[in-house]
Amino acid sequence: MKNKFLSLVVGSLLFGHVFAQNNNLAKTERIIRLDFNKEKGSLNTSFKECVGAGRANEGLRADWQQQLAMVKKECGFKYIRMHGLLTDDMAVYKEDGNGKPQYNYQYVDALYDYILSIGMKPFVELGFMPAALASGSQTIFWWRGNVTPPKDYQKWEGLIRNLTQHFTERYGTDEVKTWYFEVWNEPNLKDGFWTGSQSDYFKLYQYSAQAIKSVNPAYKVGGPATAGAAWVPEMIDFCNKNSVPIDFISTHAYRVKQGFLDEYGATGTVLDKNKESVSGDVWNSRKQIQNSAIPKLELHYTEWSSSYTPADPLHDSYHEAAYILEKLKQTGSAANSMSYWTFTDIFEEAGPRFTPFHGGFGLVNTQGIKKPAFFAYSFLNKLGETEIDDQDKSSWACKNKKGDVHILLWDYTYTLPDSVNNQSYYTRDLPAKSKGEVKLAISGMPKGKYRIEICQTGYKVNDPYTTYLSFNKPDQLSKLQVDLLKKENNGIPILKENITISSTGIFSKKLPIRENDVFFISMIKL
Repeated sequence: MKNKFLSLVVGSLLFGHVFAQNNNLAKTERIIRLDFNKEKGSLNTSFKECVGAGRANEGLRADWQQQLAMVKKECGFKYIRMHGLLTDDMAVYKEDGNGKPQYNYQYVDALYDYILSIGMKPFVELGFMPAALASGSQTIFWWRGNVTPPKDYQKWEGLIRNLTQHFTERYGTDEVKTWYFEVWNEPNLKDGFWTGSQSDYFKLYQYSAQAIKSVNPAYKVGGPATAGAAWVPEMIDFCNKNSVPIDFISTHAYRVKQGFLDEYGATGTVLDKNKESVSGDVWNSRKQIQNSAIPKLELHYTEWSSSYTPADPLHDSYHEAAYILEKLKQTGSAANSMSYWTFTDIFEEAGPRFTPFHGGFGLVNTQGIKKPAFFAYSFLNKLGETEIDDQDKSSWACKNKKGDVHILLWDYTYTLPDSVNNQSYYTRDLPAKSKGEVKLAISGMPKGKYRIEICQTGYKVNDPYTTYLSFNKPDQLSKLQVDLLKKENNGIPILKENITISSTGIFSKKLPIRENDVFFISMIKL
């Protein structure tokens, strides 16, 4: 099916005729009109400022590091954020027999040295509580992150100050000035990530901010890292009234309509049909900041995705790529960063997973197989520096200094039936229906020779989960199956063609498009 579809695409493009293989094909209605000379400005790249990972200790694994290097190279992410930097498996803190703090950063150094070595930076999440400093025993996840307030806030401040001093000594002031320090994770989820009250969190934040700024006032600190875009006005109001330093707001957005800290996907999740899901939260957060006493704060969405459980098959589906692009396009410049949760399925909140495709958050699965979500970000990373004005709501068009043109376009269609949850729907083979054609009409192109390359992700095209279904969903993949899945879903162009643009400067092409298809079209000047 995949090869048949690709051959039809190639035939359509080479001969410029209407793609009529499907008798039910709708008449072309979508036209993307572009003028090469009509620039919108520099492309906003908040989509690749940061990406998430499960927990710090997982970052000591060789396969985690190999996957991060690949994702960095192909998707261009600048920062990485993760939980558990201060949890006991990182061996950061203990006390001697007299209660005197002892600090150790060997594991943290190994992790951060690697992150910096591949050209990324840490978005430092300060959490969770070391057991020796914890006021209680309540934990979260298989790896037992302690979620209680400190038994001694002065000792907590001492730990954060010492850690910040260590970073300064090891990496230098100029480097650490470029980092972000975020206090805790989702403290508004009572008895989930934080057993204290809102005021307890604000106290934790105050002591943390004091510690960081005491090392260098230029270091950036913020929060509240809440779930569901909560506590933004309250956080700003607290800091303003109490003269507590704050450099940025951070919060999170997911958009499914049921479930709560659902590590195993047991309750079932349902993708929200609301067209402004996620993006509506982001724009509202920006308005809350603008209407506050500190209106110029940066805004970082340090977690976002379609679903907040690492057992949601939507994450593995070809639908996810179009969803990601639709939400990022809607979000625009509202946030300074939109950090996708996460880059890899090496993610053990619910413990090590037993199957290769289990609905994990990652852009790649445990074996490093690229999902459709990965291609959404790799295509975004290939867009040029300068955005071309584009009135189409589901595409970007850019050019670079050389004169190459790159167009990323997609269809996003909500297909989840009523009264059906993600766990039962997105685990199926889901053929995509035709959505007719998209016509590209570009004027003002410099004359000359170009090479056209077209890449795609969609149903049975760079769609490893559907290939996995054809294997009858084995619990374990053989090496041969892993190699085959990687080869069949490697993102190479489905078409390469040389063309000549005449002095008229006009270029026109038609593409057949199906539900939730994503196309990346490059016109490379020769």
